[in-house]
Amino acid sequence: MKSLFRAFAIAFSMYSKIPMPQFKWEKEDMKYSIVFFPLIGAVLFVVICGISWLADIFGIGSIPAGLLVMAAIALVTGGIHVDGYMDCSDAFSSYADKEKKLEILKDPHIGAFAVIRVLTLSAVYLACMSIVFDKKIVSDTAVFFSDRSVMVIGLGFILSRALSGISVVSFSCAKNEGTLYSFAEGADKKRCLLILVKEAVAVSFLMIIIGGISGVCAVCAALIIFAYYKFKAARELGGITGDAAGWFLCLAETAMVVAVCLCAIVSGVTYL
Repeated sequence: MKSLFRAFAIAFSMYSKIPMPQFKWEKEDMKYSIVFFPLIGAVLFVVICGISWLADIFGIGSIPAGLLVMAAIALVTGGIHVDGYMDCSDAFSSYADKEKKLEILKDPHIGAFAVIRVLTLSAVYLACMSIVFDKKIVSDTAVFFSDRSVMVIGLGFILSRALSGISVVSFSCAKNEGTLYSFAEGADKKRCLLILVKEAVAVSFLMIIIGGISGVCAVCAALIIFAYYKFKAARELGGITGDAAGWFLCLAETAMVVAVCLCAIVSGVTYL
């Protein structure tokens, strides 16, 4: 039990800004830490649903609500995944060889492509999140409900992290160093993979039950990005890195918001 709590604390200490007890990390403690990564997504699910609820109560506009969601994600995670997305944006845009791209990932400075792409991604995320908040159902028989849409998006944070964990214990690493390599090598890969797959299947099923077609589209969007992530990381870097995992997480979560947004538009709802 103590080892599991330590594994839980390591996952939250590494991938969130939620305060956790401090202790020296031992290899044994990291054996199952990756399976707790999706629980950070569960925290985000509660936070995002809370923001949606407060927005309804206080009449907060869709754009401010969308900005609050983005701020909450950054506050809970500390922006660690956005950092990976920006680093990979510079590396992938360099058209250099694999070794040079890995060097770029280590560079603490940001380039023009990182800024351009993170601003673009943020604009797409905010626009789609605002549309989801802004839609109102005009028919009792409509499939898509704004509250259910927000729940699907919130559950997507769990799915993206479960898929990211699956990649850590099943994909090849680009280098034999770094945080991700430590997590991968320290994990009981077979058991962790089994648990993470179960987590991914369970949350995918829940997304579909709650969101219907929008849930199906969101899950499919995440899986498509997951397949692209494996292909892109292998071709560009020779395997995955911590930065690449962050790049995947940002893309997958944005893709799921876009999918839910498109479903809300196609379903025939009108603006408030």
